[in-house]
Amino acid sequence: MKLPAYRPGLVILLFLLLYSAACFPQKVGLVLSGGGAKGIAHIGVIKALEEQGIPIDYITGTSMGAIIGGLYASGYSPDEMLALFSSGEFQDWVSGNINSQYIFHFKKQEEDASWLNFSFNFDSLVLPSLIPANLISPHQMDYAFMEIFSGAAARAAYHFDSLMIPFRCVASDVAVNLPVVLRDGDLGSAIRASMTFPFYFKPIRINGKLLFDGGMYNNFPVDVMLADFNPDVIIGSKAASNYPPPEENNILSQLQSMLMTKTDYQIPIEKSVLIIPDLPPTGITDFSMSAGIIDSAYVSTLRAIDEIRKLVPVARSIETVKERRRSFKEKIPAMLIDSVRLMNLNRKQSRYLQKILIRDKTHFKLSDLKPQYFKVLSDDKIEAIYPTLTYEPARGIYRLNLNVEKEKNTLLTIGGNISSRPVNTAFFGARYKYLGNQAITFTANTYIGRFYSAAYAGVRMDFPSRLPCYLEADVSFNQWDYFRTRTYFFEDKTPSYLIKNDNHAEAKLGLPLGNKGKVLFSYCTAHLRNDYYQTNTFAREDTADRSFFDLGTPAILFELNSLDRKAFASSGLKMEIEFRFVAGTERYEPGSTSLALKGIIYKRYHQWYQYRMTYLNYYRQMKRLSLGVFAEMVLSNQPFFRNHTATLLASSSFEQLPDSRTLFIPSLRAISYGAFGLQQVVHLMSRIDLRLEAYVFQPYRPLIEQDNQQTRFGDPFSRRYMLGAATLVWNGPFAPVSLTLNYFESYDQPLLLTFNIGYTLFNRRALN
Repeated sequence: MKLPAYRPGLVILLFLLLYSAACFPQKVGLVLSGGGAKGIAHIGVIKALEEQGIPIDYITGTSMGAIIGGLYASGYSPDEMLALFSSGEFQDWVSGNINSQYIFHFKKQEEDASWLNFSFNFDSLVLPSLIPANLISPHQMDYAFMEIFSGAAARAAYHFDSLMIPFRCVASDVAVNLPVVLRDGDLGSAIRASMTFPFYFKPIRINGKLLFDGGMYNNFPVDVMLADFNPDVIIGSKAASNYPPPEENNILSQLQSMLMTKTDYQIPIEKSVLIIPDLPPTGITDFSMSAGIIDSAYVSTLRAIDEIRKLVPVARSIETVKERRRSFKEKIPAMLIDSVRLMNLNRKQSRYLQKILIRDKTHFKLSDLKPQYFKVLSDDKIEAIYPTLTYEPARGIYRLNLNVEKEKNTLLTIGGNISSRPVNTAFFGARYKYLGNQAITFTANTYIGRFYSAAYAGVRMDFPSRLPCYLEADVSFNQWDYFRTRTYFFEDKTPSYLIKNDNHAEAKLGLPLGNKGKVLFSYCTAHLRNDYYQTNTFAREDTADRSFFDLGTPAILFELNSLDRKAFASSGLKMEIEFRFVAGTERYEPGSTSLALKGIIYKRYHQWYQYRMTYLNYYRQMKRLSLGVFAEMVLSNQPFFRNHTATLLASSSFEQLPDSRTLFIPSLRAISYGAFGLQQVVHLMSRIDLRLEAYVFQPYRPLIEQDNQQTRFGDPFSRRYMLGAATLVWNGPFAPVSLTLNYFESYDQPLLLTFNIGYTLFNRRALN
């Protein structure tokens, strides 16, 4: 048998081919589509590829694909990405909620009955914007992107080719109707631009261009992969699809068709694999099915591994990937900041914010900055802040850049309450905001209604001192006309003609008490006037009694408040502890129904102390149930006034139920009392709750009217009263809509059914 001739050239050629395959394996590019919440499937794809030794040499992504791809290129492992997207912090990103530990109650203005806000600059001809530019607040997400991506961007010297894996993402320039490929610069900003779905998130500017979601023009950037990297093999992960044709009665489908260009999800090279996981229909920001979506993508990728191995025969061990990740991450510069650059502010405004942010530190960590950053954001003079970090290699330190957008200086509000009872109220408010060395807010409002009418004006000045504080002064004129709601008086002995007037001026000093609370020192001077008959039987020629009380009252209030809503809350805590001293002169002018001598004006000096504590805390029992625990206590040595009705009006009243605030209920008034109650909130649907509330009101010594129209104390704890309500409420975007069945014990008509749209809220009173 004759052997083939030995050919050394052929052997050398084969050796070189094998050597080149081992030393220069085929480059693999991974293309990640958009897809909103469904785009989280890309984590499952990457996890399967990494475990199976399939190399990933380049990544391009759009929208959610840009987030996942950017995280992986920055050194995040699939497990770290999964932990991030499963965290409560991520839920805050997509919902726009700011974590309660970064909400500063100290900065909040007094709550009112407003529904709608219209902001504009007083010195500008620009009309107020009635439609918000975005549905979801970006504040939490913008800060998180800076935290997550700034270090990797600095490590790569702001060139995306120098990340752990070379990376590209795509955004959209709607001004010229073209996609924009982002290759360098601030990595967090690039990814933030790529995922800015119109109307959901606020767009950002990069190099002077206002950029939106890349999926508008290129939702599957295969062309970018080919143009920038030209890999040997492309693996595509498709978690999106083109929208169906628009429907004539569906405005959302029409907007989607107008905004989103149809995408070709094919890969135009032979050496390619397209992975299409079986994903359920999911809303853009609905991440409730993330675990199932990731698992489905993981399984789909494993099914395609044999096909991928034919194209990529040389495996890369997971240990090699981990070492590469470790090497990249350990060279990321530590997040140490020594300066803050504020943009779009004048010198005085910059000085004001600098005092809040820096606190005289020469160097500080990013974690030290976060509370102060959100404290600035909570100021109503600031509309938005876009943060970035710039690393300076020569000094080994970062500079914080804050692009500050001031809130428009004028705010107009409207609101009130529309009720099935005669307590309808219209609310109008105005606020002017000035930002300089101090932050100053001028506020005015008015309530106009059959039952309640009011006017208010006040000014508040915030100081960015080492211990932040504010000074506030206001005047308020209030009137409650119970005569116009006489249909709903329950007892014959209750005077059906009763008009309360509360006119007062107040000065306050406010100090923060943690981020959820404040301490308020105040002094109020007030002129109170009450007009009433002593009986329900009176004629046109009868004259009403008039009681006046001119007083001064210093007070200290400790307040914690993290409730999620100003009415019908279902989470959070509210606690108030108040110490008050009251001193003043009562003046009484008897009317024709009084037993007192006519024509004589009675005067009497009163003084007393009062302690009041209110506690309300909601506990989440399970996904659709919240339990609220309520307690209130008032302790006082208040004396009796000249007659029983005057004493009742001066005493504290229990008004936990909204409808009880519009009723004069003698049995729910006492000088000292305790109250306890439970609230069961059933979350039926998004924004729709069923609320069941029950309370017991326990006066220490009930106030009892004597035959001579004077007051005496009953025996201690001799009487108690039950009250409660069942409410079906829709917490609408502007105001709550509620249907309530109230129960008030010991009345001829204990059940009261009411329908309301809006808020039963009043301006603060001088007492009670």
